Amino acid sequence: MTTADQAKTQDSGAGAGKSAFSRLELDMRLMGMVGAFVLIALTFNFFTDGRFITPRNVFNLTVQTISVAIMATGMVFVIVTRHIDLSVGAILAISSAIGAMVQARWLPQVVGLDYGNPMIAPLAVLACLAVGTLIGAFNGWLVGYQGIPAFIVTLGGLLVWRYVGWYVTDGQTIAPLDQNYRILGGADGTLGVTLSWVVGALASAGAVWAIWNARQSRKRHQFPTKPLWAEFTLAGLAIAVIMGYVATLNAYDMPTGKLRRIFEARGEVLPEGFTQGYGLPISVIVLAVVAIAMTVLAKKTRLGKYIFATGGNPDAAELSGINTKLLTVKVFALMGFLCGLSAVIASARLQSHANDIGTLDELRVIAAAVIGGTALSGGIGTIHGAILGALIMQSLQSGMAMVGVDAPLQNIVVGSVLVLAVWIDIQYRKRLGIRA
Repeated sequence: MTTADQAKTQDSGAGAGKSAFSRLELDMRLMGMVGAFVLIALTFNFFTDGRFITPRNVFNLTVQTISVAIMATGMVFVIVTRHIDLSVGAILAISSAIGAMVQARWLPQVVGLDYGNPMIAPLAVLACLAVGTLIGAFNGWLVGYQGIPAFIVTLGGLLVWRYVGWYVTDGQTIAPLDQNYRILGGADGTLGVTLSWVVGALASAGAVWAIWNARQSRKRHQFPTKPLWAEFTLAGLAIAVIMGYVATLNAYDMPTGKLRRIFEARGEVLPEGFTQGYGLPISVIVLAVVAIAMTVLAKKTRLGKYIFATGGNPDAAELSGINTKLLTVKVFALMGFLCGLSAVIASARLQSHANDIGTLDELRVIAAAVIGGTALSGGIGTIHGAILGALIMQSLQSGMAMVGVDAPLQNIVVGSVLVLAVWIDIQYRKRLGIRA
């Protein structure tokens, strides 16, 4: 039998006795999360008289989700290895404090760099990343080599690092931040309409390539493949979601006052009736790069395989030769790096460093990872699930704020949703015979 004949047999055999929907082989847990998100959006859209699903709110929801979503991708690895990190909000705060002091105080006053110098923003970003990575590695060393439970180490870090940041800034709000630094936050840094369409087209092409590459890989290993119509359907859905998202953000026009300031900065006059869409925020591109990198790390690298092997059975992993102590340092250092990156995104969005930045983010990050399907018992978790979990969390909070729900009740709802999500996940894994 030729390879082509084998492929045809695989295609036909894979679909025998299955319904059209089942042939798509969708992750039903992921589909349940998508359904929950759609239900949340439609519900809040109804109670806000159509204000929830608008280009403006989708844009705001996007930029508000980024920093938590970035940290949630790292929390997946931490929880997969059967640890927890309660200090992520505090690490974000100290990283933001150092980054803000670098650009607003130390470089201008000590080094003598003028405000707006192109070197200030890169140095501030590097400072945030370095501080976060070092603190994360220190946490990992205490957990891995000193044997202190991660809960205790990071609980102490939750109290320590935020107030170290408070002393660094003398308890002051640090502003204004560098104008080049602020483009990483959202509204001050977008791609514009044309470039957003280009990025959307490239992302769509990438999604199609990934689907096709996965199909070819299954054929090479003589695994059953989906029918071609199913592959085309999935590709079409991916393109529709990506381009629909880009179209929504492109439809959000900049305020006239902001456009006028932009034209005045160029020495021009705003033409009568001129409009311009925001397009994709640069922070979305940052999240996309992080998501791709973390997914590749999880699925295609030795480190990723070691992380999931250790989470599945730490004793067996150690007996097989994996240095679980060093692995713990690497996982927490990566978590710290992502906290530093989130500090850049969060402070750039707020255009200042405030002492309460990142407050309760540790709970939001853990909730996003768990809602996204990361098992607290270790060994199971996905990057895309954590990002979707972060989006669901932010949608709940934003929607309740728009409806006028009091802050205490918002926290009650979010806490209840977290417990409910874990219960649903446990029941789902029991049905599939997976260790919970």
